[in-house]
Formats: sequence, structure tokens, C-alpha cells
Amino acid sequence: MELTERQGDAISELINIAFARTGAALSELTGHRVMLSAPEVSVHPTTELPAALAKFIPGEIASIHQVFGGPVAGDALLLLNHDGAVHLTDLLTDGGGAPSSRLDESAREVLTEVGNILLNACLGMFGNLLDVRVSFSVPRLHLETLEELLDSLTAGGSEPQYALVIYTAFHVRDSSVKGFLVMVLSVTSLDRLIHEVEAWEERQGQS
Repeated sequence: MELTERQGDAISELINIAFARTGAALSELTGHRVMLSAPEVSVHPTTELPAALAKFIPGEIASIHQVFGGPVAGDALLLLNHDGAVHLTDLLTDGGGAPSSRLDESAREVLTEVGNILLNACLGMFGNLLDVRVSFSVPRLHLETLEELLDSLTAGGSEPQYALVIYTAFHVRDSSVKGFLVMVLSVTSLDRLIHEVEAWEERQGQS
């Protein structure tokens, strides 16, 4: 399954609105101006995710993982490589002294909150679009390899799964950190999401 250019543009527009809300919320939370660059959106079978992500995320990664339910259900994750995760938490806080090299307890809390704000903004946007209630689990931070993460996501379930992969960068204090927002969906959920996105785009054109 591939997105048409029109579908990709419509999803990008929605994600961009959610990203603007995320940037505003993080700016207010941290006292630093935070912006997220325009998203690049693609869809891949979960079996192709290692190839799609490994080039950008070698070694250990930090993932903030949130399960969501409703008519569109699946797993939402913010993925950063380990160095990027450390750098982002340094940028968002005023930690004194030299830059960190590890994610201590305080940094993990900051990172989890960043993921929470971003994932809730995006999932909330889809919930509003679908005009349904989307339920979220409590976000959890994991430090593992990409292979370990993907194994945990694809375990079980007979229906083929697809991943909506959104590539962006956080811009904070004249620096940027690249990351991915990934939504793992069943074929049924992805079809429903694309259908509703197309309906939303049609309404936008009529207004």
C-alpha cells in the first residue's frame, strides 16, 4: 500500500497542524522557542521498517511508545537515536556544565513528556478528524535497538500491519535534532484513516 501524492499532502497538512501545537506547548513548557520542521510522510509494511529507519537510527534508540484505541487503533512512537535524545533534553533544559552523554532520570522524564505532548497532539488531531474518541495509554520510554523495538511491535496478530512514518526535526536554540514519529496500524485502521483524511480534505476544499 502506498499513499497517493494527494493523500500524503493531506496527512502532512494535518500533522503540520499538530506539530505547530506541539512546538507551542514545548515552548511554553521549557521557556525556549521550539519548532518542528515540516513533516515528510511515507507508508511502509512493518517488514520494511528496518530498512526505512536503520539508515537514520543506528545503534541504541530512545522510543516513547503509546498505545491508542478506537476506530483507528495501533501503536504510536517517537523515535530518536540515543545521541539525539540526549542532545534534545540538553537543549530543552538549562542543565549546567558540559553536555550530557547519558540519559539520567531527569532527562528521561523530560523526553517522556516531549513524546507525550507530541503523540497526544497528533493522535488528538486524528481523533478530531474522525470525530471519535481516541483513548491513549500512558507513554513509556524504552532504550533498545531498532531490531528489538520492531520485534516487540510485530509480535502476534495475523492481520498485516503498516507503519505511517513521519520524519521531522526539532529546532531549539539554533540547533536541530532529527527524529521519527511512527504509527503502526492494521490494514483496517490505515484504510479508515486514509478514508477520513480524504473526506476532511474534500470538506476543506468546499469551505
